[in-house]
Amino acid sequence: MDTTIPNLRHLSAFREVARLHSVSKASSQVHLSQPAITQAIAKLEQRLETPLFERRSDGMFTTEPGALFFERVDRALDMLKAGVDGAIRAGTRKKARGFANFQSLLTTAQLRALIAVSDAGNFSLAARTAGISQPSLHRAARDLERLSGLSLFAKTSQGIDLTPAAAALAQHAKLAFAELEQGFAEVEEWRGLDTGRIVVGTMPLARTHILPVAINVLLEQFPHVHVSVVDGPYDDLLHGLRHGEIDILVGALRNPPPIEDIEQRALFEDSLSVVARAGHPLAQRRSIGIGDLAAYPWVIPRKGTPTRAIFDELFAASDDTSSGSPVESSSLTLIRGLLLESDRIALLSTHQIQHEQKLGLLATLPFTLRKTERPIGLTLRRNWRPTGAQKALLDALREAGRQAQRDGTAHIIQNLNRAEG
Repeated sequence: MDTTIPNLRHLSAFREVARLHSVSKASSQVHLSQPAITQAIAKLEQRLETPLFERRSDGMFTTEPGALFFERVDRALDMLKAGVDGAIRAGTRKKARGFANFQSLLTTAQLRALIAVSDAGNFSLAARTAGISQPSLHRAARDLERLSGLSLFAKTSQGIDLTPAAAALAQHAKLAFAELEQGFAEVEEWRGLDTGRIVVGTMPLARTHILPVAINVLLEQFPHVHVSVVDGPYDDLLHGLRHGEIDILVGALRNPPPIEDIEQRALFEDSLSVVARAGHPLAQRRSIGIGDLAAYPWVIPRKGTPTRAIFDELFAASDDTSSGSPVESSSLTLIRGLLLESDRIALLSTHQIQHEQKLGLLATLPFTLRKTERPIGLTLRRNWRPTGAQKALLDALREAGRQAQRDGTAHIIQNLNRAEG
């Protein structure tokens, strides 16, 4: 199936026919001739490889896949309307410039140009990324400025920045395009095909066990779905989620949520432990104090992370300071290597190191950390509507979270029994 974003006017025409059950009535709403609308619908049906309407004597009514696609188109066009409204609020329209109804004049090429410049920061790189000539991209971007009557691009020493108006429109355009891509995926699912794509943003904790387990479960049910996993700092992942580049974000939740257009759903409660190699001198003792921990070098998290704040607080309450030069890293692979090859210590979730514990490589030290509980879960766009494959992944993540909670409870009991023994 061709899943490139269709002509926006054709999508508007499809929506009006679905609403009004009539090509003639839709024609007056979208200002297209009846033959043009009929041809637009035929092209959509050809691209989706399925009929979207049932032609009856009393009008045109959506088929089952047509109804699925209508809901996605309706949501996408509403997102574009919200982007246009947001751009107008954020910018200043020049006198006697721009069209009052410029949303109806937007083209897919113009929005793709805006998105490409937003991602690349300059016209030449944006053109290469989008696969079109620089003059074509520049023309589409400037046409968008002319139609809107808004200043959208500002030259800087580094390249091109989007104005607040352009940033608002670009964000909603990305969301609208993501919605349409989900619409294509849902029609494919209805046809018995599972060729969609799911992009998951993940933080260190989730990628060691929860996410691999959930992906394996998903692919048993949807073997042809393409799963793309993106890792990085929380702020970058959150930006990708809010702009439709990431579907699901898995990891430590924030309290309070950083912005209103997302929602957080807890999967399980996690807590931190002091971790070292299994043969570490402190691993052989029944209990240790802060002074014992201070006698060894550490691997510490990056500044600004919740775990780093706990580490700083741990030693701030004591006159002791950790010895040696700490290594700062959030890479579990690097942390694991440093711990295995030295007497360094780290603050980690036992969930993150369960494989190493089972193999007898790493161990939790007998030191009680207080108030380190944190919810691990899903961060989603508010009002996001998942496809069937995305729902299956959410269900698998919830089940993996329940198992992690059971494993965590068992580990706590095991540690209490060890301490009492």
